[in-house]
Amino acid sequence: MSSLKHAVEFAGRIADRIVPPPSGITVLIYHRVGGGSDSAVDLDADEFERQLEYLAEHHRVVSLADAVAEISQAQPEGWATDHDDVGSTPGVVLTFDDGTDDFVDVVAPLLERHQTPATLYAATQFIDDGEAFPWGAAPATWTGLADSTSSGLITVESHTHTHLLFARIDAPTAAAELDRSIDLIGEHIGVAPTHFAYPKAIPPSAAAEIEVRRRFVSASLARSRVNRPGHTDLHRLWRTPIQRNIGLDAFGRRAAGGQRLEGELRALTTPIRHRGSET
Repeated sequence: MSSLKHAVEFAGRIADRIVPPPSGITVLIYHRVGGGSDSAVDLDADEFERQLEYLAEHHRVVSLADAVAEISQAQPEGWATDHDDVGSTPGVVLTFDDGTDDFVDVVAPLLERHQTPATLYAATQFIDDGEAFPWGAAPATWTGLADSTSSGLITVESHTHTHLLFARIDAPTAAAELDRSIDLIGEHIGVAPTHFAYPKAIPPSAAAEIEVRRRFVSASLARSRVNRPGHTDLHRLWRTPIQRNIGLDAFGRRAAGGQRLEGELRALTTPIRHRGSET
């Protein structure tokens, strides 16, 4: 970990002590596991399995659909308010982006072994064409993804068709991206997607967001915030990215809704880094 990342991690821990995260649902973002690359978002399979074991011991892991149902409710009696977590029952959701082949080959068997639910947000063009993602990762196949859902633990949702960034596009372009993705997932998985994640977690244009809200029950960004029942826009769900080699202590803080400072910094810098990019 670089000195800058160490500094951000330390500052985030201090910030969380001063203002502890509220109770609610934490949604984790993964990309790859066991893909064999040196990418920061390509975790070692053993590391991911240790995280699954940690979650089973310390958290209530729920499906995305169950989390959305909870979040949509007014804050139930017994849930903590503000920053007091006494009596709360927070949950964690596992989500994966893109649809690389390691999801089928590595992730799905580990999820089944530990009986852990998860959602894959799939960018359907790469899977349908069998072409590598822009960063060189091979896509999963439709057959492999359909097989992975047979356990009942995994759902496949939409991450657009071409992984197009929605920040600057108009309504017809957004509609075409979404409808193609919906049609392909429905055709090959047998269940049309009802949830969506924005590529790169970059917020959409106003016109594109209208198209998303028309089609999906929920839509996800990032920002490392907790999703509080009765206080969260289902079409602005917050997710927390997980990178490789962070250690179980750091992972535990993120699963509990911590490291929000890191999330805020990432939300500020990501649109700048991808300025001028389409995907």
